[in-house]
Amino acid sequence: MKVQFFAAYRQIVGGKTVECEITPGATVRDLLEAIVTRFPPLRAELLDPQGQLYPWIPLALNGRNPRLLANGVDSMLQPDDVLSIFTPLASGRLNVEDIKRAMEA
Repeated sequence: MKVQFFAAYRQIVGGKTVECEITPGATVRDLLEAIVTRFPPLRAELLDPQGQLYPWIPLALNGRNPRLLANGVDSMLQPDDVLSIFTPLASGRLNVEDIKRAMEA
């Protein structure tokens, strides 16, 4: 599957798009772990010390925020999916988990 990177992340991975092999049943969380293993400098950029995705990192899975899907970052991937990883906005942080909780209330 394809993973697209934006802004400063492109310098870390050496381009705009990276092809990643996924195993059946792999999730967004699994893919993120594979990405930071392949590109170690991304670990500190994307994941907290416990290995959880920082809430202010914008992601899009086929154009949709995976955090807002029923299974969140534990949503399963398909070989033709595209995950886009954006840098946070310079003007502030957008906590998607807060938005999801508000939508569920």
